[in-house]
Amino acid sequence: MPAKQQRGAATVDRVLAAALQVFAEPGRHGFTVSAVAEAADVSLGSIYHHFGSFDGLAAHLYDRCLDHLCDALIAELSQARTARAGIHALVSAYLRFTADHRDEALFLHGSAHSGRLAAQAAEIRAFKAERLTAVADRLRPHLDAGTVERLPAPVLDVLVLGPVEEAARRWLSGAYDLDLDAAAQLLPDRIWRSLRPD
Repeated sequence: MPAKQQRGAATVDRVLAAALQVFAEPGRHGFTVSAVAEAADVSLGSIYHHFGSFDGLAAHLYDRCLDHLCDALIAELSQARTARAGIHALVSAYLRFTADHRDEALFLHGSAHSGRLAAQAAEIRAFKAERLTAVADRLRPHLDAGTVERLPAPVLDVLVLGPVEEAARRWLSGAYDLDLDAAAQLLPDRIWRSLRPD
């Protein structure tokens, strides 16, 4: 990679790291292009050059955080040999990612309501669908074998990820007395029971 491209990639990484820090520390109200530029020690022009707009930066950060989450889920699901073990792996990996990468999890759950992603909604939906399809593909053999109930994909998504995402949201908010370790113990079997064929 030529030196100019390396410098550009390093700037992008620095800006994204700063944006995540700015979002997580003061909260969404302090998440401004000026605050990110200051934290990254770059000019506003540099941000617009690399991301097109502040909303573009937010979308890029969302994609990066989602990529990290999906990589963690896929790594755990790849080790599971049964559908039940896959559900346990997915729930555990999601909640562990939430605890270990709090800022990224906070951005994934909080940015959807910030209004910053509206301009790139179609691109984000496409990226999210692609990454979550890669996760779902790990469960597909179990669907094909009939060990998981054949349900419409959106319903399957709600049954599997809905409770886990809500547990993560509540823990991240700090407004609920929710223990992620307890959730990781209790949720998998309850989710699994909702997916078993009758």
